[in-house]
Amino acid sequence: MFEFVYLWSFLLLPLPLLARYFLKVRETQYTQIWIPLAQGLSEQQTTSGKNVLNFFIPWLAWLLLLSALARPIWFGEPVRLQQQTRDMIISLDLSGSMKEIDMPLNGQTVDRLTLLKDLLKTFINERKGDRLGLVLFADHAYLQTPLTFDLNTIQQMVDESEIGLAGNKTAIGESIAIAIKRFVENKNEQRILILMSDGANNSGSIEPLQAALQAAKNNITIYTIGIGAEQMIKRGLFGNQRVNPSADLDEKTLSEIANLTGGQYFRARDQNELQNIYQRLNQLEPVNSDFLQFRPEKDLYYWPLAAALLLLSLFVIYLKLRGSDVA
Repeated sequence: MFEFVYLWSFLLLPLPLLARYFLKVRETQYTQIWIPLAQGLSEQQTTSGKNVLNFFIPWLAWLLLLSALARPIWFGEPVRLQQQTRDMIISLDLSGSMKEIDMPLNGQTVDRLTLLKDLLKTFINERKGDRLGLVLFADHAYLQTPLTFDLNTIQQMVDESEIGLAGNKTAIGESIAIAIKRFVENKNEQRILILMSDGANNSGSIEPLQAALQAAKNNITIYTIGIGAEQMIKRGLFGNQRVNPSADLDEKTLSEIANLTGGQYFRARDQNELQNIYQRLNQLEPVNSDFLQFRPEKDLYYWPLAAALLLLSLFVIYLKLRGSDVA
């Protein structure tokens, strides 16, 4: 939609005629000033000097100048933006135990990280409007991707994560601390940390519960997910044995971390449970549905302004050439 913001500017259309009138009144008292625009806008002095170009071009140039002053704007189609965004960080365990092959995925048994990668795709794609970040931890924690609206980058970084990339141990407390730092730096009041681990904190200098208390002070809600099957069959020298591959999982600490921050602890023993957890998280932390609507604006004043300047330049050149022909 096209619109003039300052439509009243066209009330200045007769201004050159008024200027011409007052200059003519005072021409006996002051040295005469030659104004090409005013000359063209007035009735010509003599019949021989009358010319359609002398009248039409200056008027057109003045009209274009007023059009630029009126600030023409083109308004595009309405655009909806979320009124508020939320910061969410995914903290992913890359310790050596994540390579344990005990998780069913589409009829096959895969390692824990492979299952997480597969199911995180849907979860990440549904976070439109949120800023996501990615923290990876093992011996130490580090920020793989800062908070961003670029969900494709987050997904790519998750896909490229490899077991053992940061060591073989589990620094849960350190991963929480890294997330706290990023949340505080970005100053968004809506802060969610999703921490996924299959073990117990056995590395780093920060205790998980101390980090959780600090997170609570900074209004950070932590949802923890314990990964790993509760039983599996292993073949040995003395036949098959039923073992618990998640014996090292510290469910008590993960549960306390969630409780301290107003979050919740979930247990993911297989593909279905992990899918249900993601659905539950979507219910607990739904995508923000409050939108602001605006119409993008594009200023067009430079088009009539450029046309007016071009016309005036050509008009002055025309008058100079005409004057030299007469001479």
